[in-house]
Amino acid sequence: MSLSDLTLVLGGAASGKSAFAEGQITGSGRQPVYIATAQAFDAEMIAKIAAHQDMRGAGWRTIEEPTDLSAALAGASSDEAVLIDCATLWLTNLILADADLDAAQEHLLAAIETCPAPVVIVSNEVGSGIVPDNALSRRFRNAQGRLNQALAARADHVVAVMAGLPLTLKAPK
Repeated sequence: MSLSDLTLVLGGAASGKSAFAEGQITGSGRQPVYIATAQAFDAEMIAKIAAHQDMRGAGWRTIEEPTDLSAALAGASSDEAVLIDCATLWLTNLILADADLDAAQEHLLAAIETCPAPVVIVSNEVGSGIVPDNALSRRFRNAQGRLNQALAARADHVVAVMAGLPLTLKAPK
């Protein structure tokens, strides 16, 4: 299977988006690289990270990078396929670090453009729910929407996953 230069996989929490994205990477025949953006601050997150690691299995080169995705992508080679899981946690990490979100997004998009490997990015779709009742949550929801739109505009392939079922929103040409 041939991967697009950039694939965006969207979905809600526990929708099956990570499993779908991992299948895209492993089906490519390239060396799989997993860029993990999660940080384990509590027992629940430690367990979730362990479950994702077990689901992936061996054979993946894993890079733990909660904020500097540009540097992580710069280390990829043309015989690899890169999975970033996930853009939502990356954005959360940046917000909590009080980073410049616009600059970080532009750096990420530039790094994807120059990455010699195909990239698959997992991201949550958070705009379908109610309007959050606090400023931080609204800021996050709006930033996530802008990030997803920017990624989708540049992606060759965009897939929404619901209940484990993929729905192609944008197909490679």
